[in-house]
Amino acid sequence: MAVKNSTYIRRNWQLYLLLVLPVIYFLVFKYGPMYGVQIAFKEFNFFQGIGGSEWVGLDIFREVFHNNDFFKALRNTLLLNLLDLIISFPAPLILAIMLYELRIVWFKKFAQTILYIPHFISWVIIGGIVLQVFGTESGFINNMLTGMGLDAIPFLSDKHYWLVTYLLVGVWQSAGWGTILYLAALTGINKELFEAAEVDGAGRFKKILHISLPGIKTTIATLLIINLGNMISIGFDRPFIIGNVAVRDYSEVLSTFVYRVGIESGQISLATAVGLFQALVGLIFLLGANYASKKLADESIL
Repeated sequence: MAVKNSTYIRRNWQLYLLLVLPVIYFLVFKYGPMYGVQIAFKEFNFFQGIGGSEWVGLDIFREVFHNNDFFKALRNTLLLNLLDLIISFPAPLILAIMLYELRIVWFKKFAQTILYIPHFISWVIIGGIVLQVFGTESGFINNMLTGMGLDAIPFLSDKHYWLVTYLLVGVWQSAGWGTILYLAALTGINKELFEAAEVDGAGRFKKILHISLPGIKTTIATLLIINLGNMISIGFDRPFIIGNVAVRDYSEVLSTFVYRVGIESGQISLATAVGLFQALVGLIFLLGANYASKKLADESIL
């Protein structure tokens, strides 16, 4: 066995060499920072450093779980991620099927390009676009409404309107890019299945229902598990840039909470404890979703 392994390594040494940089990256930027996790159990002092700071055990976690702002941020994180899962998750799937069914090649390529572009736009720029389009006083839509004698809609200053705006902007920014995975999976389906279904008299909708969707079931299950695993974590840019003080009841999430208490207030131990809590709960969500998917659909990633 050892001889076989050494022969295989000598024959494919280029593949192992290509792995060196990714492995170094993960060791330095993923595993290395784990040393700092102990800050969650210490009263961190900048001057004494991590090793010299006083060990306080679970006191920081008790402080976190007695903080009302933390529970509000946790509620908002779960709410926004759940709504994103319901609204944003099906969007790239639907778009991918629509693009796959198009027969005009030039229009298909044009549509793909238009749909992919928002993914490459910085959230800072998107925030400016959102303000120009949905702003209460200076937004394009409200200027049109007030010009017609109608009342302006508080897209960014009323928490319920803000929630709808947040979700729709998220779909616009991410749906096009998400179609790439589904399109790749769709192109891997045997074309003879579609031809056979057409001979049997199946229409386009039935072919989608009985061939396309079952053919990419594994991809759908994998992405769903990953999304469920990320239920407790949320990106910083989108809620921070689109949110404001008027809608903080919905826009304050765990990532912005960590920024506010960790960077602005200097409570590094508290912010680290929240981050560790996110990681552990996220792991539980991921394993739970994987287990449920394996039992219900016989699909899993582990």
